[in-house]
Amino acid sequence: MTPRRPVRVPPVAVCVAAGVAQRAFGRGGRPHPIAASALAAASAGVLVAPVVAFRRHGTTVDPRAGARPAALVTGGVNAITRNPMYVGMAGLLTAQAVARGRVAALLPVVAFVGWIDRVQIEAEERELAATFGPSYDSYRRSVPRWLGRR
Repeated sequence: MTPRRPVRVPPVAVCVAAGVAQRAFGRGGRPHPIAASALAAASAGVLVAPVVAFRRHGTTVDPRAGARPAALVTGGVNAITRNPMYVGMAGLLTAQAVARGRVAALLPVVAFVGWIDRVQIEAEERELAATFGPSYDSYRRSVPRWLGRR
């Protein structure tokens, strides 16, 4: 098996691109601004909390190739999902789809999650396993990649 090429696209750029793509679906349907606002607020919290934790632990939030993690952060929201920043981004995109009131606006969310899951996270997991070995393997076995039960 040949090694995959390093990921060079910042995930936040993929999220922004998905958000811009949602505009192609226009408005219509039945928007739910209160639900969208609540989801956006919760998602922003899920996105920001691990950034603060990573900074406190002196490790990078840059997931691209070459950015070496200095610490394995497993507490806080990282005890619920191994990828809270991506969960937060997906939640913000979902909130925008809810605000737009169009089911079709969820398509870029699906594309974002698919790309992050199959390209970005797989590359990150290889790096974390190589850096933290058994500690990361234990964490990976006990905490889901996204949300849900392990």
